[in-house]
Amino acid sequence: MAEHFNASDIIETDKSSNWHHLTQHQQFDEADPLVIVSGEGMRVTDARGNEYLDATSGGVWTVNVGYGRASIADAVRDQLLAMCYFANSGGSIPGALFAERLLEKMPGMGRVYYSNSGSEANEKGYKMVRQLAHINGDGGKYKIIYRDRDYHGTTIAALSSSGQFERKNQYGPFVPGFSEFAHCCCYRCPFGKEYGSCNIECARDLETVILLEGADSVGAVVLEPITAGGGVIVPVPEYFPIIRQICNRYGVLLHIDEVVCGLGRTGTWFGYQHFDVQPDMVTMAKGLASGYAAISCTVTTEDIFQQFKAAPAERMHYFRDISTFGGCTAGPTAGLENIRIIEEENLLGNVVSMGEHLMERLLELQDKYAVIGDVRGLGLFAGLELVVDRQSKQSVDESYAMKIVAHCLSQGVMIGRTNRSFRELNNTLCLSPALIAGRRDIDDIVDAIDNALAANPL
Repeated sequence: MAEHFNASDIIETDKSSNWHHLTQHQQFDEADPLVIVSGEGMRVTDARGNEYLDATSGGVWTVNVGYGRASIADAVRDQLLAMCYFANSGGSIPGALFAERLLEKMPGMGRVYYSNSGSEANEKGYKMVRQLAHINGDGGKYKIIYRDRDYHGTTIAALSSSGQFERKNQYGPFVPGFSEFAHCCCYRCPFGKEYGSCNIECARDLETVILLEGADSVGAVVLEPITAGGGVIVPVPEYFPIIRQICNRYGVLLHIDEVVCGLGRTGTWFGYQHFDVQPDMVTMAKGLASGYAAISCTVTTEDIFQQFKAAPAERMHYFRDISTFGGCTAGPTAGLENIRIIEEENLLGNVVSMGEHLMERLLELQDKYAVIGDVRGLGLFAGLELVVDRQSKQSVDESYAMKIVAHCLSQGVMIGRTNRSFRELNNTLCLSPALIAGRRDIDDIVDAIDNALAANPL
């Protein structure tokens, strides 16, 4: 289908028919939308024939093993012909096999619940927490605490648990029972401390909020292993062990949202595996099948599953939930082949080595340009926070970050940025190239940013 089209016609059809995500369409009164028609490896081509090196893995951290993977497409095609769909109240061969393979990568976890997006996976987790409050008590332990600057999805409940003002703005009122604790960005410490002389107050703030809300009312805390859209924030090593201790102390479930970091982005199968922590619940989507099919999972410990299974003989106590497309066989089929590729091509090892090169190059840029206030990241996941002045750490205006992204695009390189998430801190350039990225790809990405910063001095 993509081989037989007229570029002008398809662009006009897109402009007249399609409602794009995260887009103010007024711009298309005078400009054309970007219409991507093909991809191979790290590169995509638009309807006009322009080629781009994609440092965003599909725009939103998804196409982890790169474009044009025939083996995934073939596996999905064959499976769809054999059995495309049946509600997940039953089972399927790929559904069973992928759940088994996934759990092999997650010691301590026990069950996989399928749905079709990261937002939905998190919703399932919240419903589990709230239903367990009824199964094990009077329903009072229902509150969920989230972290400032984290993002957990686009539904009303997921937004209720997200710490990004502009993502939430105009969509309230929100679901009650969600409360926020401090973010963990050392560069902008919410407590005015310096790492090395602090008491990891950002983690201990969780206990403060639990006690403020009432420990008997808090059922879970949800947080990303590395804050993604909130600015690529990597916690210090002590952070997660403290979080786990606090959860244990108050009987609070630890829900880790791996929608972005899951399946290799940071150099381990899951981001939390860097941080010496055992979660009770893990949610994932995006790189789970590298965008070749829609799939998300809510993975729990066996203990959580058994609490539903062993609930009193009350007709309402099993997990009464459904996700229509959680029964589609394309997702787990693509997921199985995705895992095979990551293993056989040693892409986790590549993420580690190329991630080190990426960080070296970005630190060189920081030495060269005072506008780069902070460089942070892990594996093939990095952020550059742009500031007017390093001393004051005053954020650049969002328009400046947009200008750098646009200049990179004009050079044929796609990078990301914090996109209308905060009142003032939409100032981080975000990089998430596919796990297959080579040294030349990394150099081309960083060189494009170098050229953009040189051409656009503050």
